[in-house]
Amino acid sequence: MPADADFAGVPGGVPGGVPGGQLGGVLGGILGGISTNASRAPAPPAEKGRAPIRVGGHVRAPRAIYRPEPDYPPLARQARIQGDVVIDAVIDKTGIVVEMKAVSGPPLLVPAALAAVRTWRYEPTYLNEEPIDVRFIVTVHFQLQN
Repeated sequence: MPADADFAGVPGGVPGGVPGGQLGGVLGGILGGISTNASRAPAPPAEKGRAPIRVGGHVRAPRAIYRPEPDYPPLARQARIQGDVVIDAVIDKTGIVVEMKAVSGPPLLVPAALAAVRTWRYEPTYLNEEPIDVRFIVTVHFQLQN
């Protein structure tokens, strides 16, 4: 019986691999990497601020409390362009939109959608009785009235 027969490796491991190694990893690790015998560097201290939590699961979507309609751009109205602009937004603990990026939509409508969302206000979102920043998707609808 080989000496390493009592080693409980993982399927797909390689001869000479290390316990707890990466499946499909490279013998010796990454070129110039640290030996597995070296002590690990201490973890960096936790950041004071927390990244926004994505809406879903037990975190409900923020509820708008002030949401004026966007101004329809005159050029888009003239060209009869309508549709939805999808925006990835971050709302802070007080319900103010602090970050946003257009994900999709007609290019002529995007600036008006961003300007409108910048003015919207939301109820704060809570996690464990504490207000939190949240990231979620906002859809702004543009429809021509006949």
